[in-house]
Amino acid sequence: MRYLGLDLGTKTLGVSISDKLGIIANSLIVLRYDNEDYDYLINELKKIIDEYSVNTIVLGYPKNMNNSIGEAAKRSLKFKEILEDKLNILVVLEDERLSSVEANNIMIKHDISRKKRKESVDKVASTIILQRFLDRRKD
Repeated sequence: MRYLGLDLGTKTLGVSISDKLGIIANSLIVLRYDNEDYDYLINELKKIIDEYSVNTIVLGYPKNMNNSIGEAAKRSLKFKEILEDKLNILVVLEDERLSSVEANNIMIKHDISRKKRKESVDKVASTIILQRFLDRRKD
């Protein structure tokens, strides 16, 4: 069973993929898009889903620290509906609080430059989101 992890930002979508056994998440790509041009993202994701035979999408759900739903979480809910409708695939929401902070900390620890961190943070965050989901499934 293969999973696709997504970290939706306002201009980028971090994408990660699990191995065939659904155990390990790996960074894949960052897709850049214009203001809510979800059609472009859907087309690109369809190619990835077909290429890797993905069964389920794990979408980051950025709730506020106090567990309330802000604009970013509402954007993810809207994107979830679009994904399910256009791609006819199961989309699971995964709490992504602090995933970007964790991604930046990992890259800082490995001495990655600020410029490269900015380019890769969404991809690494999507990997963290997906790995959290995969790890919880094992329990």
